[in-house]
Amino acid sequence: LNLPVPTSSGGSVPLKAVAEIGFGSGPTTVQRTNQIRRILVGADLAPGLVASDAWNKINNLPTLKTLPQGVGKLNLGDQKWQAELIYYFLIALGSGVLLVFAVLVLLYRRFLAPFVNMGSLLLAPLGAAVGLFIAVQPLSLPVLIGVLMLFGIVAKNSILLVDFAVEMMNHGMPKNEAIWEAGHKRAQPIVMTTVAMVAGMLPTAISVTGDNSWRAPMGITVIGGLLFSTVLTLILVPAYFSLAIDVEAWIGRKFHGLVGEEATRRPPEPVPAE
Repeated sequence: LNLPVPTSSGGSVPLKAVAEIGFGSGPTTVQRTNQIRRILVGADLAPGLVASDAWNKINNLPTLKTLPQGVGKLNLGDQKWQAELIYYFLIALGSGVLLVFAVLVLLYRRFLAPFVNMGSLLLAPLGAAVGLFIAVQPLSLPVLIGVLMLFGIVAKNSILLVDFAVEMMNHGMPKNEAIWEAGHKRAQPIVMTTVAMVAGMLPTAISVTGDNSWRAPMGITVIGGLLFSTVLTLILVPAYFSLAIDVEAWIGRKFHGLVGEEATRRPPEPVPAE
């Protein structure tokens, strides 16, 4: 209590004059993250509870809603890793879709037809969401891997239809006949691909114990997305393609008319005098 504490004037005062001395408990070490002091609180999840649901309950606690001034919650560990994983997953997914679109524009030599293939990709996560909802499975890393697989397979199915129809139209076949022929000739390989993929993923999807249970959401995602997208691909993609061809024809006539009108308005070039 009488330890001398130096003052700004050069003197000293006893420690008891500027502080209260007592016994208590405290951390043995001071942990920091980015020069910020932190305290780690650990807990185990209850059976049947996933991290996302647990964090929703924790964030709704009155204590976290009214934290003291200067105190905040840091996203570290698994939560930070999952956030980075989803961020880079979206970047990879968007880059893949743009690259596929660029390649299809070069192959089809059309601009709107590739949008039909890109539109069919929206059917994949919709079917996956329905499958996960029926199986009561949360969003996890295997689900994201299954979505990546789905995008490749669903894009391939729609490319089979659109590419065959474009090829037939390039050989002089009318639009409606080309679409009908594409659906008739390409339905079998599309259905065969779906049946083979669903059969291959079925053992993984029905695994409830062991190591395969961790990959069960991936199997459910692929099966649900394939079944849903295959049915809608055979129905919606031909309709979307027909609309895209009509819009392309309308745009072509519109721009051709504008170019023709501009050409007629140009003054005649003067004839040089002999």
